[in-house]
Amino acid sequence: MDTKELTMPTKYDHKAVETNRYQWWLEGKFFEAAGGEDKQPFTIVIPPPNVTGKLHLGHAWDTTLQDIITRIKRMQGYDVLWLPGMDHAGIATQAKVEEKLRNQGLSRYDLGREKFVEETWKWKEEYASHIRAQWAKLGLGLDYTRERFTLDEGLSKAVREVFVSLYRKGLIYRGEYIINWDPVTKTALSDIEVIYKDVQGALYHMRYPLADGSGYIEVATTRPETMLGDTAVAVHPEDERYQHLIGKTVILPIIGREIPIIGDEYVDMEFGSGAVKITPAHDPNDFEIGNRHNLPRILVMNEDGTMNDHAMQYKGLDRFECRKKIVKDLQEQGVLFKIEEHLHSVGHSERSGAVVEPYLSTQWFVNMKPLAEAAIEWQKREDKVNFVPERFEKTYLHWMENIRDWCISRQLWWGHRIPAWYHKETGDIYVDHEPPADIENWEQDPDVLDTWFSSALWPFSTMGWPNKESSDYQRYYPTDVLVTGYDIIFFWVSRMIFQALEFTGTRPFKDVLIHGLVRDAQGRKMSKSLGNGVDPMDVIDQYGADSLRYFLATGSSPGQDLRFSTEKVEATWNFANKVWNASRFALMNMGGLTYEEIDLDGEKSVADKWILTRLNETIETVTKLVEKYEFGEVGRVLYNFIWDDLCDWYIEMAKLPLYGADEAAKKTTRSVLAYVLDQTMRLLHPFMPFITEEIWQHLPHEGKSITVASWPKVRSEWTDREAAEEMRLLVDIIRAVRNIRAEVNTPLSKPIKLHIKAKDAAIQATLERNRAYIERFCNPSELVIGTDIAAAEKAMTAVVTGAELSLPLEGLINIEEELKRLEKELEKLDKEVERVQKKLSNEGFISKAPAHVIEEERKKEQDYMEKRDAVRARIAELKG
Repeated sequence: MDTKELTMPTKYDHKAVETNRYQWWLEGKFFEAAGGEDKQPFTIVIPPPNVTGKLHLGHAWDTTLQDIITRIKRMQGYDVLWLPGMDHAGIATQAKVEEKLRNQGLSRYDLGREKFVEETWKWKEEYASHIRAQWAKLGLGLDYTRERFTLDEGLSKAVREVFVSLYRKGLIYRGEYIINWDPVTKTALSDIEVIYKDVQGALYHMRYPLADGSGYIEVATTRPETMLGDTAVAVHPEDERYQHLIGKTVILPIIGREIPIIGDEYVDMEFGSGAVKITPAHDPNDFEIGNRHNLPRILVMNEDGTMNDHAMQYKGLDRFECRKKIVKDLQEQGVLFKIEEHLHSVGHSERSGAVVEPYLSTQWFVNMKPLAEAAIEWQKREDKVNFVPERFEKTYLHWMENIRDWCISRQLWWGHRIPAWYHKETGDIYVDHEPPADIENWEQDPDVLDTWFSSALWPFSTMGWPNKESSDYQRYYPTDVLVTGYDIIFFWVSRMIFQALEFTGTRPFKDVLIHGLVRDAQGRKMSKSLGNGVDPMDVIDQYGADSLRYFLATGSSPGQDLRFSTEKVEATWNFANKVWNASRFALMNMGGLTYEEIDLDGEKSVADKWILTRLNETIETVTKLVEKYEFGEVGRVLYNFIWDDLCDWYIEMAKLPLYGADEAAKKTTRSVLAYVLDQTMRLLHPFMPFITEEIWQHLPHEGKSITVASWPKVRSEWTDREAAEEMRLLVDIIRAVRNIRAEVNTPLSKPIKLHIKAKDAAIQATLERNRAYIERFCNPSELVIGTDIAAAEKAMTAVVTGAELSLPLEGLINIEEELKRLEKELEKLDKEVERVQKKLSNEGFISKAPAHVIEEERKKEQDYMEKRDAVRARIAELKG
């Protein structure tokens, strides 16, 4: 035994295995993209986490999937760049810093813009280091030499380039529009930052008196406080009830303003009274109607949601306080005649939770129609963006087809300042990469850009664009895969696609792998209010990064949500422990074998041939599945191969030669063990990087680290179908004997008689050749193998493919119970025969199924019929 074997601890301790390993990887520069022409590049850019706090389980899942892909590609010989980075997260980060200041009794205005931004940079540095520590704990193979931040100098340059370019093309414009306004953070929100919730509100019915005193017109609203900004009442031009009123005026209650009755086809004649109040400054549909009819826009609220001067006696009241007061006043005046309960969808700010106010504001917008059209067209090409699963392409296209202009300005201090200046005297707008030369005469727009504006450029801005000569841009762009959740297809994926097409002329990534959300064990979304959140770092402390990663990677299929369960993470720890123990046993029995001494050309046992065949099958299956991102299936295949085939069968069978006297057999078994373990660790490595590196370092190997060891390849010369069939027969016999022993409570330590009736001479020869295995695993006091053995009268029996087993267990068997068992078995086999024959007599199946599938079914029919005949004969024997 060499010193390597002695240094592997008896017990698996994930903390000992994972501590310091990441640092060793970084020092070895195994994760750094090398460039050069000898390898094909493969690129993933990390979805940049916000510098607002700690990473959650969703991040752990998302990055684990990327790490698996990049580790596999690195082992397959690609020049892999997995680029790390973080997002400045405008609203979210500013809110956190403002909260911190509030706790100190300060506001951002006390500090001023420059000092506040300085404070926010400090926050960024602190939280960026937390995030890096978490990436390390997860074992992520990131190339830190290329780390980027959405507000770093290079990305800021890219943002200005894009803004200026779109502005000059007329695709960015400034205009007065109804936008989604968050009165708490006092900033505009894009449509997708608004979450709609059903709220039990009220519909307020009012009568506006006609100015000529001839009556009134009925209108209804859910927001009576906005009536103070009404500038018309609209009816459908074909509504016979109101046609005669079009052109007349009404007196707006409380305010006393005279406003016109207009005809507009937008109005739904069937809804309510068929007449609607029009408030162009507080409703997006009213805004459009106002434009068509040249109506004034009267804003009655301040940015913080309080009422302004136009609200007259309600000035200074909060919008909801104003609602209560105005309702009371309108009731007293007899204007408000009915209030009915009304369930309606109300927008809430994704950031602050405040009820969003549709608000008239001058903002910057991106004209989305031409950009969206180009992106939709691209999806008709061969080199389109491939969504995995495919169904998410429809989600993406549906949004693109119904897109509205994108409001990109935010009333914040933290972010990319809009590169626009206004002349102090003339009001002219100057948009360029740099400020105007006579800067003293100009004032820069105080707003910053929506966070997603810079995130949308992430795949190419991180590579050095707009410098298209940049070596990284030339080599690593476009990227290969984007891994992200389905919840940000609109926010981020779609925006990256249309910006990439516009500025780089190509798709930003080949594939988009979409995963779901992490939910709790009951399927609920994790949230602070439910208190069901799980910190991935706590899970790692308890079970290790390998266990968490393996669970996250294999716990669901692409596009599906994942239910977190501590029990399942514990089960993956048990799996890691099994791998550790099996590897340790193998290493203890290597006898100091070196890499050069591994020799697979010696005479191999059936178990050796079988495990090499199963290894080939596993390599082939796993390699195909990872190409399709079917990591859940990969997990199942690896688990079955390692737990069942390698640990439960091969290692147990290997003990025979390892503990035997035949030195040649011992050397071959050691070589097979070393080779199979080495290849298995490589297959498992992307999922469980720490434990596999630790074990691999103890195995005889060449190379510095498993991270850069080559991905296993199928060695067809070691596939042996006959050996696999032989092994299947042995496993069936051993399992059958174990089952019978368990049934009659006979422990393995107690020797029993075992008679095996082989179907033919070839099977008899196979069993004789492998007699040692049967004796080792069945512990027979007497082992009889033949083709014409009569089953003993009092015996437990079993039928396997190619043989019948008979275990004479005098005094331990109840014949009645054995008959019942055989009759149940017969019933089961009758059903199987009937099912297969039904399938084979189905013309549709025979005409459509491939020849090998039909052949397989015919083999099954033969097999079931032989087993059934044997069971029938045994029943007759026992009854006779």
